Amino acid sequence: MSTARTRVVLIFDGGRLGNPGAAYGSFRLQQTGSPPLPVQRLTFGRGTNNEAEYKALLGGLEELQRILSDEGLRTADVEIEVRGDSRLVLEQLRGTWRVKNSRLAALHRQADELLERFAHVRLVHQDRSRSVRVLGH
Repeated sequence: MSTARTRVVLIFDGGRLGNPGAAYGSFRLQQTGSPPLPVQRLTFGRGTNNEAEYKALLGGLEELQRILSDEGLRTADVEIEVRGDSRLVLEQLRGTWRVKNSRLAALHRQADELLERFAHVRLVHQDRSRSVRVLGH
């Protein structure tokens, strides 16, 4: 990743088998002008779809911070575009929808705190078919 205003796209998606059930998620990171990094797949134990969505996002943000740190870069110098098909997660992070569930509130706080560290954050809702095409589920 370059030293001048780095731009990164993070695509995330979560799901579960059963409700609640075996939760899983994935994410992919890509710096503008570079090939995307491989899709990272995660498992979370039992949970709801919304919990899996948040956890997949958190996994991507934590991995990005690790990469930036390894490269000697600061999140404050990075613009991030977060793409996902979870309207709930994106609208809660924008502050337009309230977080009513206490378990989601803790995940929301974590995501919000991580996102605040970036120079600029753009949250983009994308169609489910696009998430599936990129992440495979």
